[in-house]
Amino acid sequence: MSVVLTDVTAGYGRRTVLRGLSTRLPRARVTAVVGPNGSGKSTLLGVLAGIIRPVHGTVEPGGARRPGYVVQRDAVSDALPITVRETVAMGRWASRGPWRRLTAHDRAVVDACMAALDVSSLAGRRLSTLSGGQRQRVLLAQGLAQEPDLLLLDEPTTGLDAAAREHIAGVIERESARGVTIVHVTHDPAEAARADHCLLLDEGRLVAQGPPAAVLDATGASSWPAATAAAEPRARR
Repeated sequence: MSVVLTDVTAGYGRRTVLRGLSTRLPRARVTAVVGPNGSGKSTLLGVLAGIIRPVHGTVEPGGARRPGYVVQRDAVSDALPITVRETVAMGRWASRGPWRRLTAHDRAVVDACMAALDVSSLAGRRLSTLSGGQRQRVLLAQGLAQEPDLLLLDEPTTGLDAAAREHIAGVIERESARGVTIVHVTHDPAEAARADHCLLLDEGRLVAQGPPAAVLDATGASSWPAATAAAEPRARR
């Protein structure tokens, strides 16, 4: 079943960000969310992740289990004294609970996710010592370790080089082929064009949705600057 949002209004405290948003996210497909900074993209991910509660409207998860939510790499503090393996293993907390001893299955999942993102050789390194691209791949491995039906990615390739972007794009495509529903925020029209479905937000409203080519061409999204006025607060876990 698809994830369905109906007339969702949400924000932070007294500040409304999303306004009356209704959409259906296709199951086992990749949905790209585009729009200027401050348009509500990260807030939408927070609503889908269940960490931001709508003040109005409903979210029907379509049978999905707890989603995997991958934040931007700069949302993780450098002060955290954790290794790459420990970071990825935290993804198992969704099913095991925090601080519980990992089972053999949990460890196998962690190993497989590190291998999928090509970070196995970094397992003993502190997360804070990694490059931006390495850190982003580790965080994506953590998201995969949750074995989610719904995977939410907040600008997973922003600021990365071409090789890192292509690697992450390949992982997204493979997870979708496995039946995972993926929603990712991006400022890159070329990246959005690779998706199966596209949502265009502006000032908290859904102004277009459908095939990426149609949405991007009809709205001139390819001409947007990388940043506009003040961005919305970032949704955090």
